[in-house]
Amino acid sequence: MNVVATPRDAAGVIPVSERGPSSRKVIVGYGFWLFLLSDIIVFSALFAAYAVLSGRTAGGPSGVHLFHRGNVLLETACLLFSSFTCAVMALAVDFRRRDWMVVGAVLTFVLGAAFLRLELAEFAGMIRDGAGPDRSAFLSAFFALVGMHGLHVTVGLCWLVAMLAQVFTLGWRPMVLRRLACFSLFWHALDIVWIGVFTIVYLGAR
Repeated sequence: MNVVATPRDAAGVIPVSERGPSSRKVIVGYGFWLFLLSDIIVFSALFAAYAVLSGRTAGGPSGVHLFHRGNVLLETACLLFSSFTCAVMALAVDFRRRDWMVVGAVLTFVLGAAFLRLELAEFAGMIRDGAGPDRSAFLSAFFALVGMHGLHVTVGLCWLVAMLAQVFTLGWRPMVLRRLACFSLFWHALDIVWIGVFTIVYLGAR
């Protein structure tokens, strides 16, 4: 059987264009960035829908009458500080410090759960007062946008619990490290999206 030799340059090094597939780490990172970009497109569409429908209250309450900015500031503080604790977790992973990794992960989970609880309380209060998603186009767009972000936070919390279990059962395997890196990207992306929600939806309420 004839074997085709791989071409090499003058120094005997295989050119980049002739090398085999990239490492698993590069492939996973590239694929996850594509997922995040597709997710951002989804949020962009929801932001656009909210911008168009924010004034369509159908004679019902508008955002300035419904939103309690003090509670929203507390939500924002919880989520933004969870980004810091997530960064602490990522640094601990880099140094293979499981104790600090657990501290960062637990704090991230607690802050994320607190954010989610405040958001659900806001939704429940609005629905109780007759300002549910079926009241107006404005409220439909609001619940779709903010609810989609809350759904992502819920998925992130479940993912974090799964990663803690994998660290304790599998250790610092390359597969686990890649998944932890993807989780950090995902969580920081949620913080960026929330800054947009806080600015456009809550601060821009009229």
